[in-house]
Amino acid sequence: MGSSLCQVLEARGHEVVRLMRQKSTSPADRPWDPASDPRPGELDGCDAVVNLAGHPIASGPWTASRRALIRDSRIQSTRHLACACLQSGVGTLVNASAVGYYGDRCDEVLDESSPCGGGFLADTCVAWEQALRPVRCSKVREVRVRFGMILSTRGGALKAMLPVYRMGLGGPLGGGRQWVSWIHVDDAVSSLVRCVEDPSLRGPVLSVSPNPVPQREFARALGRSLGRPALVPVPAMAMKVLLGAFGQELFLWGQRCRPRVLQDAGFAWKAPELREAFDSLLRVSGT
Repeated sequence: MGSSLCQVLEARGHEVVRLMRQKSTSPADRPWDPASDPRPGELDGCDAVVNLAGHPIASGPWTASRRALIRDSRIQSTRHLACACLQSGVGTLVNASAVGYYGDRCDEVLDESSPCGGGFLADTCVAWEQALRPVRCSKVREVRVRFGMILSTRGGALKAMLPVYRMGLGGPLGGGRQWVSWIHVDDAVSSLVRCVEDPSLRGPVLSVSPNPVPQREFARALGRSLGRPALVPVPAMAMKVLLGAFGQELFLWGQRCRPRVLQDAGFAWKAPELREAFDSLLRVSGT
């Protein structure tokens, strides 16, 4: 998503500097290890910083070492950038977070004012957002963007699902009643741009479609867009036994989120409905 965000910002006339872990030949890119502070003065002259750093949560079972990596990669990078923003006089810090903040909430309708929940992901998101504390009482405008499932054929959950669904083996997970708060990748990028450019936005902002769906409806919509059946259920007990907390929190827990802040700000979604989001993504990818 970072590369897409850079392209959109540059198209809108912004000068973009990327902090990169990998070596780059571009003079606009600067090296940075998210586990350490940026070099002194690295952010001087920047009006806004967007932080999307974090180890993928679905990279494998949550062993103790992987849990630590997931947490530390988010908390350390956020804390370092928050302090650097203060030192360099950056006006806006837009930091990623996730709907995992709310834990498993069944059918409860959630918005930015809803309290946090429990579980590893919720605890991680709370600590992640608390790492912004250095800028909370400053002149820096801080925005915490709580992303839902970002739909993209280039990565993330959807890319991992596609091979299974193309074989006609997709279907509801558990009972399929858990809510999925999702967003088309282009809308996720647009929400970040809005958070950068709109001075009225601050604090938590949900970056999700206004139309969350139960997981069984998610499965049916993806199957229809691919022209495949999506009837093969995956029992909840099997997922718990095989995947443990990793499978339970990622696939069996749900959040029914309403993006109140973006709606009140008049944000326009490119793909507010799930079927049009799938059709758009799969058409572009040539599937």
